Amino acid sequence: MIRSVVRGFGASLPKRVMTNREMEDKVDTSDEWIVQRTGIRQRYIAGEGETTASLGEGAARAALDNAGLTPADLDVIIVATSTPDNTFPATAVNIQNRLGMHHGAAFDLQAVCSGFIFAVTTADAYIRGGLAKRVLVIGAETFSRILDWNDRTTCVLFR
Repeated sequence: MIRSVVRGFGASLPKRVMTNREMEDKVDTSDEWIVQRTGIRQRYIAGEGETTASLGEGAARAALDNAGLTPADLDVIIVATSTPDNTFPATAVNIQNRLGMHHGAAFDLQAVCSGFIFAVTTADAYIRGGLAKRVLVIGAETFSRILDWNDRTTCVLFR
């Protein structure tokens, strides 16, 4: 039986960090209130030039390095995102191009909070079904670009 395994992992975060103390200046909240209800102490804010694709590319390169693989070793790239840079082409295709991967498939999967789980499950199905040997799964978001920073009910939750 063919089984999927995680060969490597990587991460990439925006440079700007926003603490809960900074949130106190934006909305009626406090560090204590946020931490008690969410456990969140800080969030990362996408800046100029930091896109879903650029963050995904950074995470992809780190994961490939961690796994001892190159883009040439991949068959498929799946990007779980609810904040794609564009509707078309898919963020995954943009990352595929940035990595210099000129073969295989690349597509986005949008399922909001459960997106990464769906992406991993889809990758597993590709591998178990013999459609791919190596699949790169990326979860990348830039919610900081679309949040209403005046709405306490949502802005404190996303990081």
